[in-house]
Amino acid sequence: MIKIIVGTNRRNSVSEKIALIYQDLLAKMDTPSEILLLEDLPHDFIFSALYHNNGKNEGYNNFHQKVKEGTKFVFVVPEYNGSFPGILKGFIDGMTYPNSFRNKKCALIGISSGIGGGGIALSHLTDIFHYVGMHVLALKPKLAKIEDNMSDNLLTNRLYMELLHTQAEMLINF
Repeated sequence: MIKIIVGTNRRNSVSEKIALIYQDLLAKMDTPSEILLLEDLPHDFIFSALYHNNGKNEGYNNFHQKVKEGTKFVFVVPEYNGSFPGILKGFIDGMTYPNSFRNKKCALIGISSGIGGGGIALSHLTDIFHYVGMHVLALKPKLAKIEDNMSDNLLTNRLYMELLHTQAEMLINF
């Protein structure tokens, strides 16, 4: 099962809408998936589940277990201030190092309101995943001006949909 991780804890985010679109693409390819929302992390996990508190927060432990069980991931990554959201970094830092991600595979999707499509954020995140031993798929769609390319929770940009479809096929065979 592919784990789709929404890289923000913002409620009703565009990232979550893209995750749902991606999940639908995977379903049409007969590939099961599960969406994990960082907004479902315990609000205090940075203080109650990391470092000397490792293993002490049951809510975080349950989320961590779902990640550990995964072998393939999709990260939908919004651009925040030229990088990715701090909640995503905190989440990664809380995973068991390096076993949670070592020798696993992932695909990255960048989204932004601006023209970069989250490219710098994806570059930074790729470096982190390489450091922890995760294999990152080369095709990383950068969905720029995302609000201008969506309507009623659907991507209206045909190229964006083709990129997501191609990436999903590549991830399945990765």
